[in-house]
Amino acid sequence: MGIYETKGRIFNIQRFSIHDGPGIRTIVFFKGCYMRCAWCCNPESQEYKIQTLVENGKEKIVGKDVTVAEILPEILADVNYYRRSGGGVTLSGGEILAQPEFARDLLHACKDAGLHTAVESTANADFESIRQILPYLDLYLMDIKHMDSAKHREYTRAGNELILENAKKIAESDVELIVRTPVVPTFNDTAEEIRAISRFAATLKGVKEHHLLPYHRLGQDKYAGLDRNYSLKGIEPPTQERMEYLLSVAEESGLKCQIGG
Repeated sequence: MGIYETKGRIFNIQRFSIHDGPGIRTIVFFKGCYMRCAWCCNPESQEYKIQTLVENGKEKIVGKDVTVAEILPEILADVNYYRRSGGGVTLSGGEILAQPEFARDLLHACKDAGLHTAVESTANADFESIRQILPYLDLYLMDIKHMDSAKHREYTRAGNELILENAKKIAESDVELIVRTPVVPTFNDTAEEIRAISRFAATLKGVKEHHLLPYHRLGQDKYAGLDRNYSLKGIEPPTQERMEYLLSVAEESGLKCQIGG
């Protein structure tokens, strides 16, 4: 079977994004994730199964099975915008490594079409799954959420040991690696916690940037639509002043740091 026949399960394709890698990009959102981050703004991405989401009082089916060949034309429709802006395609989720063959072959097809490729991923998977995608990847946007494994597990249901080990291995490849941290009050919004992440990021070969992503509640209503509880209800997003302070802390590492990504 060729790469264009490989099947995967997605739940959205978002065009004209400017926040998920350089330039104007198309984002393909994969279904399925190994983690359950308490703040996740795409809870419909977590389960691999196709679901029904109630949104504005109407039922919506979330998830569909597609082949690389079926979604490639939609990605290539904006190729002129990619070329003018230095953009391309980004695979997101969920966790793209939960569908490694589909991620690999979709990236392969995009590279064959001359596109800049990126993924958003925590790298919480066997490194062989990561190794498969690296030859077809230009940019790895990697979440490193916390350096303390116990607290990481408390808020995400997964430890961080594999994530940190894979970060070192990805950094040894030729793929550009940018570390990103969702800044979530009660979880990791202290100077000590951000400093620890940024210092670790600075030890990774070739890593030059650390992006701080402020927590928001834009996906909160989806939890009710999936008949789930949102555990961070009542937690306020960090203020701009707080984010600027944490940015100054991160910059102590010597990396180029920014708010947002």
